[in-house]
Amino acid sequence: MSGTSLVAARERALAVLGGEPDDATLRRYLHGIPGIDAVGLEQRAAGLGTRSIKTTSKRWALDRTISLIDLTTLEGADTPGKVRSLVAKAMTPDPADPTAPRVAAVCVYGDMVPFAVDALGAAHGDPDDGLVSVAAVATAFPSGRASLAIKLQDTADAVAAGADEIDMVIDRGAFLAGRYGEVFDQIVQVKEACRKPDGSAASLKVILETGELNTYDNVRRASWLAILAGGDFIKTSTGKVQPAATLPVTLLMLEVVRDWHLATGQRIGVKPAGGIRSSKDAIKYLVTVAETAGEEWLRPHLFRFGASSLLNDVLLQRQKLATGHYSGADYVTID
Repeated sequence: MSGTSLVAARERALAVLGGEPDDATLRRYLHGIPGIDAVGLEQRAAGLGTRSIKTTSKRWALDRTISLIDLTTLEGADTPGKVRSLVAKAMTPDPADPTAPRVAAVCVYGDMVPFAVDALGAAHGDPDDGLVSVAAVATAFPSGRASLAIKLQDTADAVAAGADEIDMVIDRGAFLAGRYGEVFDQIVQVKEACRKPDGSAASLKVILETGELNTYDNVRRASWLAILAGGDFIKTSTGKVQPAATLPVTLLMLEVVRDWHLATGQRIGVKPAGGIRSSKDAIKYLVTVAETAGEEWLRPHLFRFGASSLLNDVLLQRQKLATGHYSGADYVTID
């Protein structure tokens, strides 16, 4: 390992683990984390999903959802034209209503990054400032089945092309086989590959692919491992595997970042991705974020929805609200 970020990750891991982040030390630490009460977790998620919101807050919830979306196209048939259309929608989600906020980011394959950057123009920037970031999937997405050298080059190429954020996939086979040190090391090195010549770095989202991790205990261990290795976000899924994002899994991950913040003062983001298609479901996630990690997390640098079709439903419900045809009965609401 080399570079200051690698040193920082190792020092952070040493402080928490009490030893080198090798397989034995990581196994002892990760398997020492208390097991998940699956029934309790699912009951908490179900309870949060029934919370309610005042009618006057519905517009806020819909707009906040839009501002947290990573508008995504990750298909083999993607073209520069399709990416430009995606960017146009990201910048002006509702051409009939200029008050609709922009989405947080567009998420594309690495070779599409230059077209997204070019199409965004002056709108390219920090979503916390109302601009739109460019996120790129990397590290042999979605399988992660490639050599480390290829994963690092994949990441470096996307960053060099202008990506502000990298969504990497962990090696699920290595994780499930208990090769935690290998997974840790790959995340650390990908984080280093996110570094730019000016000393800044693209934000790193670590995709756990929770649908392949089989148990809540594994999801919790993978979440802690990704954070220890320096991930800026932990992300549920690629969207290519079912189940993708679920409310209980997202709740579990939010509890991990809450506990990490309480222990270290550092805030880590969470990104549920795949399968979140309705405004009703999105609002359940907003409630879960606010009630678990805190309202501070309801900002683009700490929470995202990875979605391709969610925006359409949010805009539809927003239009219904504006015309008085919005039905509160259709929605979970937030107090």
